[in-house]
Amino acid sequence: MESPKPIRRTPPKNLGLIELIRAKREWDWKPSVAELKKGFRGWHQRGFLPHFDAPGVTQFVTFQLHDSFPVTRRAEFEAILKEPDDSAKRQKLEAWLDRGHGECWLRRQDVAGLVEKTLLEAEGRDYRMQAWVVMPNHVHLVVDVWDVPVVKLINGWKGKSSRMANVLLNRSGKFWEEDYYDTLIRDEAHLKRSIRYTEQNPVKAYLAKTAHEWPWSSARHRDDYERLPWQRSE
Repeated sequence: MESPKPIRRTPPKNLGLIELIRAKREWDWKPSVAELKKGFRGWHQRGFLPHFDAPGVTQFVTFQLHDSFPVTRRAEFEAILKEPDDSAKRQKLEAWLDRGHGECWLRRQDVAGLVEKTLLEAEGRDYRMQAWVVMPNHVHLVVDVWDVPVVKLINGWKGKSSRMANVLLNRSGKFWEEDYYDTLIRDEAHLKRSIRYTEQNPVKAYLAKTAHEWPWSSARHRDDYERLPWQRSE
């Protein structure tokens, strides 16, 4: 009898993605030795998606619940993952998430509230939140990265919130999908579009009539001049 094949513990090599990362490294920011020690890696990949991590930048980030891409719909979302254009791929993936597949644990007020609280715990100390929204099965945020790599921020948010959410849900196992999506904010116009997209997501998904109505979003914290609390003292 043939011996069983070993279980793969790491993502399969994506040669096309590896080449993309190599090409980006040739013309973009490269971390210093000190920055590498902190965990900043510049352009890199984790087997599935390209990522960029550097201090002093702003990132538009999305991460989702682990069951937001159900096995029963695999053929549909695998077609999206094969989309060669990164921008088009992200748009299609976000449209998929807005359909609300999976258990959508973040619909529960207590779970959504603890996720939002976790996102904001170190706000103003380790990073600056420009915008955020907790949707039924995913999270969008626009964050100024300071001295802590975005991957460490995301792992911290996911780790703490998943443990607490599982207690509330009386369950165990994976809560968040392992990977995440990040887009480097290029300029002021790009920043404004990303903030608007984030805060308008509940309206776009027909979950609220206005962005300010959604309970777990930066929109409801803005004043009449569209300023967040930290912007009012500047």
